Amino acid sequence: MTNNPDYSSLTGAAYVLHEEKLIRNLELIRSVKEEAGVSIILALKGFAMWRMFPLVAKYLDGATASSLFEARLIYEEMGCKAHTYCAAYTDREFDELASISHHMVFNSVNQYLHFREKLQSQYPQISCGLRVNPGFSKVEVDMYNPTAPGSRLGIDAEHLKDGLPEGIDGLHFHALCENNSYDLEETLAVFEAKFGHLLHGVKWVNMGGGHLMTREGYDTEHLVRLLRQFKEKYQVEIILEPGSAIAWQTGDLIAHVVDIVDNHGIKTLMTDVSFTAHMPDTLEMPYRPGIVGTVDSETPYRYRIGGTSCLSGDFMYEYNFEHEVKIGSKLIFLDMIHYTIVKTTMFNGVHHPDICLFTRDGRLEIQRRFEYSDYKNRMN
Repeated sequence: MTNNPDYSSLTGAAYVLHEEKLIRNLELIRSVKEEAGVSIILALKGFAMWRMFPLVAKYLDGATASSLFEARLIYEEMGCKAHTYCAAYTDREFDELASISHHMVFNSVNQYLHFREKLQSQYPQISCGLRVNPGFSKVEVDMYNPTAPGSRLGIDAEHLKDGLPEGIDGLHFHALCENNSYDLEETLAVFEAKFGHLLHGVKWVNMGGGHLMTREGYDTEHLVRLLRQFKEKYQVEIILEPGSAIAWQTGDLIAHVVDIVDNHGIKTLMTDVSFTAHMPDTLEMPYRPGIVGTVDSETPYRYRIGGTSCLSGDFMYEYNFEHEVKIGSKLIFLDMIHYTIVKTTMFNGVHHPDICLFTRDGRLEIQRRFEYSDYKNRMN
């Protein structure tokens, strides 16, 4: 076990992935897939630090892509073709995407029929599937609930009551978001009730993401039993593609206090990071990120945390710190690797944090440093 990293050398904002913590998650996930006899693949929408792909590939069964660029990254840096699902495929990208995919899942019957002839004549090696919508989810935030009424994602059961189109090998559903195995069990019951008449005619079922099996307290034994039972009942291959679970609690975002603003008795720590640009889920989900050195009970050292952009809402309400915070202090935001780095922007031209790796042998390495050219070239 490595010691905690010394962040004193970081003079600017930085994401720091802890290699040892990532490996710990991967080992647990591998044990689940081996015990359950299923395939588990990396979802790039949650974790796309491609320098770590060779490590991830030792534990998982490949990766899933939601776009041409993600599929290219998988092909180039993981050395394998992608399990691809796009909400809408375009004619101009389809051939390149098909050439680097081994599965392709379609969001509607119309889209599948549009490309079926080409798939059968030019890409017969691709296994095709349809995304279905069970109309049930334990996700409470509508923005992250893909099964809400009127959702654009997936096919309702009523449209498949007469069976599947010729050439479809599998079904895909995604209805979880950082949920547990008991939520999956409830979801499967609804999925089977609505789509059970199709399950004995397919080769595989992709149960999507949202399986937060690396969270403390998650009942992995229950998950394994659930997956085994489903696999045995329908004689299908099962695929999971967790997003958050891969990089859950594997690293930090290091920020610096550059000013302290005191208005109407509210002290705001002005930092060199932005919630909207660097931690967007804190405002979208929303959720309150943990910060090292804070406590739940009220203290004399109570501060609001301000982001560096001009957006009025780029802040988090008050935290209670154990000690006084001064200009120049470092703030360590916890659990800032999954879904955070992949969703960042350069809104306002704010400086993007470095991407760093804290290695198993205790070295702090800068993997990527962003410059003005990164911002400028996005606008060219």
